[in-house]
Amino acid sequence: MNYTSLFGYLLGEVVLTAAAFVILIADVMCHRKDDVGARNQRMAWWTLTGLFLAAVVYAIQFAQGNANFADGTLVINPLNLFFKEVILVITAITVFFSMEEPVSKHVGEYYAMILFAAIGMAFLVTSENLLMIFVSIELLSLSLYALVGFQKQILRSAEGAMKYFAFGAVSAAFLLFGLSYIYGATNSLSLPAIAETFKGDPLMARSPVLLIGILFTLVGFGFKIAVVPFHLWAPDAYEGAAAPVAGFVASGSKVASFVALTKFLLLGVAPAAGAATISFPFTPHFTPGWAPVIALMAFISMVWGNLAAITQTNLKRLLAYSSVAHAGYILVALFGAKAWGQTAIYFYIIVYALTNLGAFGVVTALANKVGGDDIRCFAGVWRRAPGLTVLMMIFMLSLAGIPPLAGFFGKFYLFAAGLAADQMQLGYLWLVITAILMSAVSFYYYLQVLRVFYVNPASRGGPISICPCQRWPMTVIALIIFLIGWYPTALLDWIQGFLQRV
Repeated sequence: MNYTSLFGYLLGEVVLTAAAFVILIADVMCHRKDDVGARNQRMAWWTLTGLFLAAVVYAIQFAQGNANFADGTLVINPLNLFFKEVILVITAITVFFSMEEPVSKHVGEYYAMILFAAIGMAFLVTSENLLMIFVSIELLSLSLYALVGFQKQILRSAEGAMKYFAFGAVSAAFLLFGLSYIYGATNSLSLPAIAETFKGDPLMARSPVLLIGILFTLVGFGFKIAVVPFHLWAPDAYEGAAAPVAGFVASGSKVASFVALTKFLLLGVAPAAGAATISFPFTPHFTPGWAPVIALMAFISMVWGNLAAITQTNLKRLLAYSSVAHAGYILVALFGAKAWGQTAIYFYIIVYALTNLGAFGVVTALANKVGGDDIRCFAGVWRRAPGLTVLMMIFMLSLAGIPPLAGFFGKFYLFAAGLAADQMQLGYLWLVITAILMSAVSFYYYLQVLRVFYVNPASRGGPISICPCQRWPMTVIALIIFLIGWYPTALLDWIQGFLQRV
């Protein structure tokens, strides 16, 4: 592949980078003296224009066939392009949510950071090279650190950003240390080449150096997907960040990170999985590998995430602990058959990202109008904003997994994939049962939120009106959740078709 072809394959990222710099320059040179609200609107539309042009580029690339540059550093295939489009949609919705009220007077910098984060996500889902994965995670993380702390005049924003940065710096060290050990054991940075190493050396799967490398790498990924015990940054970061930023972190970052983690485990080091099964009659079987680590993280995340969410009084913190629990659910599917497990994970992260983004959109629209983002502030708000409360009910019930919404089928596919891991002995049944029980526990706090919205005595105030730039994206998300719930095979067939073309 020559450099002209490489530029063509990177054109979408080039467009996003150019848009970020154009926004920075335009805000400083042309609009700095304008009203902050007007600047925010203009820069948001510039950002959306850049996202639209990048989406057109990615759509054109669907017809150009597969490509692999520099040993997996850049891999172009329909699945990767599909997730790039998903990331652009999530980013665009975040921009729409940010249009009504500026997060900061530094408008150009805010939207540029959103675009830089989107670039990091795009590279993360495109790469199958360990070094490029690390660089992409760092580009994404540095952008998100800045976005979380953008409201520097608010103490909890600065506190959340500092905790996010501190945990992120430590996790980056673990991640790089682990990747260096994997490279030392396999003499390769490419995930397919690492997988080939196992075929040439059957004992590689039990190499102490490789297993230590995988363990440290999982620590780094555990931070990005916010699983226990690497989740401690999430509640403070979500609470301190502006609601659109919190939604962006909870959705876009999760999508990109889970795609990269799934590739790492199922494409690169699948033979080193080991086992963490419990066979009848309750006989445990543990084999060294990444499976026992993932099983333990999934179990603790589901239990702690749901139990901690019950005690929360702030809606953004509740959604943060909810995201910890959902990360545990997703990990269950990693034990399924490779193709089915990947399909279930990719299906669910798309559904979860859209649903969670919609929930944060409701918080964005209402928080400043009801006096804050504590749950009690939303008491009886259905009388003032009936449309928004209906949307919030759809999002909460989908997160809880109530049929016929998309969240129900997402969880069904995840748990079915977990059971498919060992169909004869049902060795991972213990993990699936835990997931089902904890999903039932989650009904309590999701319904508690709805009780406050609908049943608790209303606070004083007139009807709440919101900008169409916020109302319409949330409405579209709710419709998508309904459509996927009624016809889940459409998205499922898309994903399976993309996997077959990889």
